[in-house]
Amino acid sequence: MVNHQNTTRELLHLYKKLLRSCATYPSKNRRGIYDAIRQEFRENIHLNPDDPATQKKISVAIKGLSQLQMYDKRVLSGGNERNPNWQVQLEQNPMPKPDHL
Repeated sequence: MVNHQNTTRELLHLYKKLLRSCATYPSKNRRGIYDAIRQEFRENIHLNPDDPATQKKISVAIKGLSQLQMYDKRVLSGGNERNPNWQVQLEQNPMPKPDHL
């Protein structure tokens, strides 16, 4: 049971990080992304974290977090937001489509 509680705590931490990172993401659709993150977590809150399909969703969420953080000034500047020396590297297929589509 402790393992399940730790996993739940980690997932909630991931959820909060996603929402915070979304706040600094430079997009006109920032609110839509924020709402989509909230909806996705609400729809999947009761899934078994040990299920392979759930693990795949968690890995997509972690990848999404890293993509959102690529545009965070604090992350890009190494903690010094006045540092102008930063770069972004994009992947070819960063968010693969789910199997059911």
